[in-house]
Amino acid sequence: MFPGVDGFHWTFGHVLFLSLFFAVALTILATTVRALLQSARDLRSDRDTGLSWKLEFAELPEDERRCRHELAGRVEHRTCPNAFDCRHCAEYANYASLPAAHPGDTSGLLYPPDRLYHRGHTWVQPDSGGLYTIGLDDLAEHLIGAPDSVDLPPAGTRIAANLPAWSIAKGGKNIRVRAPIDGEIVETGGPEMGWYLKVRADEPVNTRHLLCREEVPAWVGREFERLQLELRVPGTAAALADGGILVHGVMDAIPAADWDTALAGTFLEA
Repeated sequence: MFPGVDGFHWTFGHVLFLSLFFAVALTILATTVRALLQSARDLRSDRDTGLSWKLEFAELPEDERRCRHELAGRVEHRTCPNAFDCRHCAEYANYASLPAAHPGDTSGLLYPPDRLYHRGHTWVQPDSGGLYTIGLDDLAEHLIGAPDSVDLPPAGTRIAANLPAWSIAKGGKNIRVRAPIDGEIVETGGPEMGWYLKVRADEPVNTRHLLCREEVPAWVGREFERLQLELRVPGTAAALADGGILVHGVMDAIPAADWDTALAGTFLEA
């Protein structure tokens, strides 16, 4: 049936067979090449994504790289060696089994226990249909108040945990909000809706890197203390209301504060 084989003749049937054979072979080859190229691009993208965040994480001050288990009082002193990605921490299970020593409180801020929290001040909540809703946590909402504008990516955009997912403009500052999970955006919201993104998370879903239970108040307490120090500006209105509760819209209340430093610490910018 092929040229060069004894008995082969150029007939209509042979030509038809060879045409179909090579068409199928070329289709299979093209599909395989495309798959290999896409896999290589995805691998390179994942590698570059991970490297980008690790480099940024290494530039953060040491006080902002504290392990979650130190915050909860499970260990006395530990700098996170995994760029806040507990999904790849070989020691996570050992530390997580220890009791929390000083959970602290959330300084009057609301942190519902049915949500998980990213160290960049976003929350994640499982939604119906396998989706996850993402929003800004209460501390971030109190700091920013009403944003000047919000830049949300369109549906279909992929986000990666720890990398910027959307941005908020406020008082001349551009705030990059980091994604708490990996996945694809299926819907966008905004501050008026109380959430910003609905995401179809990558399978298998692993949220071990997000804060929960007693880790949350301990972390919020540390963040509150950091902000109290960074927002003390002589001659300006107090950043805190009576009783030590953050006023809503702190950026509006004390515009002369060092917001570059305060926002960098809050949203994990080096």
